[in-house]
Amino acid sequence: MITISNLHKSFGSQQVLRGVSLEVNKGETFVLLGRSGSGKSVLLKCLVGLLQPDAGSIKIDETEIAGLAPLKLDVIRKRIGYVFQHAALYDSMTVEENLAFHLERHLHLTLSERVHIIREKLSFVGMEAALHKYPSELSGGMQKRVGLARALVLSPEIVLYDEPTTGLDPITTAEIDELITRLKQQTGVTAISITHDIISAGRIADCIAVLYEGEIIARGSWQELQSYPHPFVQQYFSASALAFR
Repeated sequence: MITISNLHKSFGSQQVLRGVSLEVNKGETFVLLGRSGSGKSVLLKCLVGLLQPDAGSIKIDETEIAGLAPLKLDVIRKRIGYVFQHAALYDSMTVEENLAFHLERHLHLTLSERVHIIREKLSFVGMEAALHKYPSELSGGMQKRVGLARALVLSPEIVLYDEPTTGLDPITTAEIDELITRLKQQTGVTAISITHDIISAGRIADCIAVLYEGEIIARGSWQELQSYPHPFVQQYFSASALAFR
């Protein structure tokens, strides 16, 4: 469903992505692991057209994204839900208004239809009781849940998770991972999650790739990567091994 080929991106003299190539199958949860600052978020932003790559190809169902005209890019974006690292909710809007914003902008719905969709998505993430609360009244984990609900209001075929468990305690992290897994099971959505949390990756991933110095150096299942010969991959997995004991 998603094919990235030989992708390059630099900021001045800093080369962030150096020929990244990967494929994500329909219905798959694909996790991209790597250190903080390794270019994972840059890759996601290229995928949705927030950044333009310097070279390479990004295709969604054979449609080339890189360099696509804005109106055509907007059509593709409606098929993609983006869960931001820090939820990125509008502080001046209630939870209900945050979700309604995207519905009102992209779909022609009656009030009752909008309310039904909003309550349905909030119910899925366990946040229906927060309908009239403001983001400042919610914990970090609650904001993450609302951010996921907002990403789902247009029923996307693809969901992109930018560090979905960063800053959360272990219990809340496990709850977010369970939501990601349940969403895939119930809807068959295709997902890419970027993280440096190997424990979370092990819970949700069908396939994992490791980004190191701007390149994909390993790809496989969580079990396969535990014995992968590259020194960085070995170090990365061994550093988190005690957490699974």
